[in-house]
Amino acid sequence: MYIANQWQDYEVLDTGGGEKLERWGDIILRRPDPQIIWPLVKESGPWKEADGHYHRSSSGGGQWTFRKQLPESWTIAYGPLRFRIQPTNFKHTGLFPEQAVNWSWMMDKIRQAGRPIRVLNLFAYTGGATAAAAAAGAEVCHVDAAKGMVQWAKDNAKLSGLADKPVRYITDDVFKFVQKEQRRGRQYDAIIMDPPSYGRGPNGETWKLEQNLYPFLESCMSILSDNPLFVLINSYTTGLSPSVLHNLLDMTVSRRHGGLIHCGEIGLPITRSGLNLPCGILGRWEAADR
Repeated sequence: MYIANQWQDYEVLDTGGGEKLERWGDIILRRPDPQIIWPLVKESGPWKEADGHYHRSSSGGGQWTFRKQLPESWTIAYGPLRFRIQPTNFKHTGLFPEQAVNWSWMMDKIRQAGRPIRVLNLFAYTGGATAAAAAAGAEVCHVDAAKGMVQWAKDNAKLSGLADKPVRYITDDVFKFVQKEQRRGRQYDAIIMDPPSYGRGPNGETWKLEQNLYPFLESCMSILSDNPLFVLINSYTTGLSPSVLHNLLDMTVSRRHGGLIHCGEIGLPITRSGLNLPCGILGRWEAADR
C-alpha cells in the first residue's frame, strides 16, 4: 500500500463504526467511510467533540451538523502547497489527502527529468495534482467538467503562490477535450487522470468507468509525447483491483513505450490504531531510466 504519511496539517485520528475522525488543521471532522466495516472501540473524547459531523441519510445523501460555528473555509498545507478546505453537501471537503503520496512522487519525477515537462491533468477536481506539478516546474493543463471545481483549483494555485505559473484551466468534457488536442496535434509528457465511477459532462455526456476507461486511455496515447515521463491513474471505484489498472497500462502505454508499471492500494495512517485506512487504488507507468 502507498501511504500518505508525510502530512502535518491532516490526520486520521481514529476510525470505526463506518466513520472516520479527521483533523484538518485545527478543525476536527467526523465523516462516513464505506471501507470502515470494523466497530468503533469507544465513542468518547474527540469523537463527541468533533467540530463537524456528516450524517448520512438512509434515503441517500446526508447533512452536516456543527458543534460550533466554523469558518466557511480554511487552509491547510502540504509542504509548499496550500489548499482551501470547505465541507460540501456531499460529505467531501475539496481534498483527498491520500493523494499526497502521488503529489510527492510526481514532483520528484518532474524535478529529476532534466527537461521541460508538459502535464495534462484530467478529471482534475480541485487541482491537488495540478498544484504539485506546477510547483515542481511543469507546464500544466487542468481539465474538469465542473466549473466550480476549476475555480477551486485556481484558488488553490493562488494560495500556493502559483498563480503566475504556466497553467491552463479548462472546463470541458474530458473525452471531447482529448479529441480537440488530437486535432491540434498537441502532446503531453505526463498524463494524470482521476476518473469517477459514474459521471456526466457539462452537456449531459455520460461516463461509466467500466465501459469507458480503456477506450479513453487508448485515445490519450495519441497525445502522449514520444518521450513520456509518466502516466498516473487513480480510482475509487469499489471492487476494482489494482491488477486491472496494471493490465490497462500494459496494453496501452507499455506496449508503445516500454517502461515500468507499479500498481496498488493507496491509503492513510490511522493514529489511534496504527493501522492503515485504504482509500482507493493507483496505477503508475513511468519511463525506464535511460
